[in-house]
Amino acid sequence: MAIVLHKILDNDTEFAIWKIEEPAELLYSKLQLDQSEKEVYESLSKGKRELHWLSSRVLLRSLINTPDFIKTSLDEHNKPYLVNLPHHFSLSHSFDYAAVMISKSKKVGIDIELIKDKIIRVEGKFLSDEELTFINTEHKIKHLYACWAAKEALYKLFGKKTVSLQDHIRLKPFDYNTKGLIQANILDQNCPTDFLIYYQEYAEYMIAYTSSEDI
Repeated sequence: MAIVLHKILDNDTEFAIWKIEEPAELLYSKLQLDQSEKEVYESLSKGKRELHWLSSRVLLRSLINTPDFIKTSLDEHNKPYLVNLPHHFSLSHSFDYAAVMISKSKKVGIDIELIKDKIIRVEGKFLSDEELTFINTEHKIKHLYACWAAKEALYKLFGKKTVSLQDHIRLKPFDYNTKGLIQANILDQNCPTDFLIYYQEYAEYMIAYTSSEDI
């Protein structure tokens, strides 16, 4: 398994990025799946979707580092959780990479995105007019991806279907660098907490991740 980036954030919290190079058969052999999970897997289309599903779960097993069966399920908002272990976790994938973040004490969210010019076409669908004013035109594509990944990571942490990236998640202005910190909050969801979201470039990808004990 090719873990290309691994960060320990505190005693309970870490994330890893994995480059997907193995065939589906090898990934499948590394998992323990019950009947319901096998049915989910068998319903997936072959190709990238299949590899993303398998690789993110193999990476989750690697980070938790247990020989025991790991049972995942979805709550009423389709947020994944572990049925039989105390960890919070978040999954993401984009093209050739999978990302997993775990914590024993905090809710977490992570997102990875391949950086592509097409994001310009949808910038108004995930950023407010006010947020668009602080985008640096010199680094526009990457600045937009930092915002997109940050909002996705926070959306995954909060885990409620009622949250809209554009209408409810607000980023405070920040200057773009190859890595940095973004302050954010969630509007109209009885969520007074301010969040800190970290972002960084990795190869041709943007990664953002966040954690919180307070929601």
